[in-house]
Amino acid sequence: MLFKVIPAITVVFLQPMFKHPGVLLIVLSVLVLIEYYCFTAINTAFRSASGLTRIIIISLYLLVSIAVFYTAFSIRHWETSTWNPTVRTLVIALFMGIVVAKLLMTLIMGVDDLRRLIVWISRKATSTPALTADASREVLPVSEGITRSRFIARSALLVGGLVLGGFVWGTRNKYRYQIKRVRVPIPGLPDAFKGLRIVQISDIHSGSFDDPEAVKHGIDLVMGEKADLILFTGDLVNDRASEVVPYRDIFSRLKAPMGVYSILGNHDYGDYVQWESDEAKKQNLERLKQHHAEMGWKLMMNEHKIFERNGAKIALLGIENWGAKARFPKYGDMSKAYAGLEQQDIPVKILMSHDPSHWDAEVRKSYPDIQLTLSGHTHGMQFGVLLPWMKWSPVKYVYKQWAGLYTEKQQHLYVNVGYGFLGYPGRLGILPEITVLELV
Repeated sequence: MLFKVIPAITVVFLQPMFKHPGVLLIVLSVLVLIEYYCFTAINTAFRSASGLTRIIIISLYLLVSIAVFYTAFSIRHWETSTWNPTVRTLVIALFMGIVVAKLLMTLIMGVDDLRRLIVWISRKATSTPALTADASREVLPVSEGITRSRFIARSALLVGGLVLGGFVWGTRNKYRYQIKRVRVPIPGLPDAFKGLRIVQISDIHSGSFDDPEAVKHGIDLVMGEKADLILFTGDLVNDRASEVVPYRDIFSRLKAPMGVYSILGNHDYGDYVQWESDEAKKQNLERLKQHHAEMGWKLMMNEHKIFERNGAKIALLGIENWGAKARFPKYGDMSKAYAGLEQQDIPVKILMSHDPSHWDAEVRKSYPDIQLTLSGHTHGMQFGVLLPWMKWSPVKYVYKQWAGLYTEKQQHLYVNVGYGFLGYPGRLGILPEITVLELV
């Protein structure tokens, strides 16, 4: 199933191309530009190599490029389910790594060309003689005998190679579960609930898994935390309810004194596949709901649950997917989930909402008495840096809150970067996460 993500993405981009000639022309122009810059980088970097060496290197590059294009256009017709999981993972990692490497190489080469253009325009404007071919390749003082062009080309190749190597190496991390422990200060937390331990997992994406034993190890880690409450914040599958069936017994092992509660994520609705009918799509969702019940998980569909200890109460709310970004549907209904709570004296309210963009868009504005919101969805893009002193991922340019704990006044949001993976079968810098939250 994990290999079906690439063809699905490919189809999404190819369909508009063939329907709209203008889009097709733009896409082809971009592809030509990428190939031009990457070939230029290869050719320039190895200009001083012997004739035979250059022929071999350029031939290998052309073969790799042809293989990437062939894969992108034909992968949806391949029966990859019969492939060895290791081979399948390696092919995907190489494919995605090469694509990203080419994009970065193009960016580096393109920026250098832009620099040359600005210099040329500047010299023209000041009546300085035009930049000649020799001048555009001035020798760098720090590297005697190496022209700027060759230095830039080799730098682009180095970056591309590191990215490709990183994508391959990152496949080793897809089951390398990391336990994050977080203490969350909750003003007004009743004594009966002080020290409450909640384990959050999110974004399982069971259709991407290929190693049941590794998945089971992660569940063993969860159970080893002896949490009072286990919460799952959406995306149990990639698209189809059947994906979780091989792992149903494993996830059924999740137990906690206060129960296991779950919500739906954007992928759980089957919105990203072509169904034979609307009824088939509805049946798929109903089967997924049944799987939650069969695993002993209480699926919360715009509702709440009140927990009581020694006369003290806290409330757990769970809503369907609600995303502030235009491309994500708004199935969630906070008014329905909250209904009745306004009439009760419950000092602490915890919300499960899959998409963290919901926090700024609605929760903080309209529900200031929800002290803690738990989300997932971003995966941390499965790529980046997540250290105590540094946190970065490309996904931060899309989601303001994308990993870890965020606090505004007396409200908290925790974004779990996911238990599973989607698309790229690995993680680079952003490891799969099991979160242990302690209310204090």
